[in-house]
Amino acid sequence: MAATSIMSTDAEMNAMAGENIDVTGWTDANKTAWGLQAENYVVVISRYDWSTNFASLDAKSKLILSEYVARYTAVAGIAYNMAGFTSRIEAEDMINIHLFRMNRIEKLLSDQKVVTLIKP
Repeated sequence: MAATSIMSTDAEMNAMAGENIDVTGWTDANKTAWGLQAENYVVVISRYDWSTNFASLDAKSKLILSEYVARYTAVAGIAYNMAGFTSRIEAEDMINIHLFRMNRIEKLLSDQKVVTLIKP
């Protein structure tokens, strides 16, 4: 069984987490929970219910949302247990890279002009 998320696939989440993610916390249940948290956060910052309307978005509009959810899930998984990485610095670097991109996406999605542009 794969993690359940409206906006992101299990494969996207796995790719963002990287090959050194520790499997003890990287479970379908946790990925589903973290994915749903990310989806709800995106809804709140953009003031638009992407989850309900995701199927009606075009493919390009879906990409920014799926990227955000996959990155959020990866950050949560990496932070859950950094033991699988070659060093704590490696894990923290991965988190920082994800957070940088997530902050950029949050800035875009908090702009109502952008929301109007990408929503159906």
